Amino acid sequence: MFDVITIGDATMDTFLVIQDNNASCSLQKKKRLLCLHYADKIPISKAVQSVGGGAANVATACAKLGLNSALISTLGDDVNGHAILSALKDADVTTKYIRVEKDKETRYAVVLNYHSERTILSHHSNRTYTFPRCSTPSWFYYSSLGGNYVSFQKKFISFLKKNKKTKVAMNPGSYQLKYHMNAVRDMLLYTDLLFINKEEAMCIVGKRMQIKPLLKTLQKKVPLVVITDSTRGSYSYDGQHVFHMPVYPITPLARTGAGDAYASGFLGAIAKKKNVYEAMMWGTANASGVITKFGAQEGLRTTSTITSFIRKYKPIHPGLI
Repeated sequence: MFDVITIGDATMDTFLVIQDNNASCSLQKKKRLLCLHYADKIPISKAVQSVGGGAANVATACAKLGLNSALISTLGDDVNGHAILSALKDADVTTKYIRVEKDKETRYAVVLNYHSERTILSHHSNRTYTFPRCSTPSWFYYSSLGGNYVSFQKKFISFLKKNKKTKVAMNPGSYQLKYHMNAVRDMLLYTDLLFINKEEAMCIVGKRMQIKPLLKTLQKKVPLVVITDSTRGSYSYDGQHVFHMPVYPITPLARTGAGDAYASGFLGAIAKKKNVYEAMMWGTANASGVITKFGAQEGLRTTSTITSFIRKYKPIHPGLI
């Protein structure tokens, strides 16, 4: 039996690290703008390729934590698709539920890093998603999918109705939130644990709110809600306690994959029967490793390195708000 089966697209990511303090590039954080001078040659200091995509990242991270994980996904029959399959197998992720489509491209992305902030240029290939015959895991992790996924979700919900002991963690992707909000809201009714950032959470509820009422509004549909808020840390609500977990004092190199690392650390802790208090530390510790590396999987921690990291920063822990 699998501890976790993740669902979502896998990508091949290319990271381009733009040299700091060059005249052809500027960052306006308040306006969330990365500005590049038109027609200039922009110098880069580093280029890195790695497997990405929320479902692939979480499956890999859970395997690294010692959990039995598998991935449900669709890849193209191309160089990137075969490279992703090879990397997942090397990470001890079960790949038997991955479908390879002939004459199709695998999703890919180019990630521009500048002063540790990232802008993602993402290519979404047309997909025919099919829900496979699979064993019943302890947890599903439902993440980013592209177009034509709504019929897949209906089959997934039918599976969940027949297997009510299986729990679902969800972290909807940007495409789902932008083009299929009703489907996201429908899925909340079958979700046990929701991971979402503050801006996405406000999109789901349909209005701007402070963290505490935002958590309580979402928790009316989902038993356990976790909201991440960049450098301000993370918040959780289980119907009884609202916790805030600050970030650890780690200087970031790149932020891509931090959310997936947090979700996998948190979910891994819950799968290992730890409580929400501990899970928030696990998630934050895992994310703190990823932000020190380029690529969403390079800095992922093991169970032992997470626990030793938490001991090192013992004064930093969740607090009730």
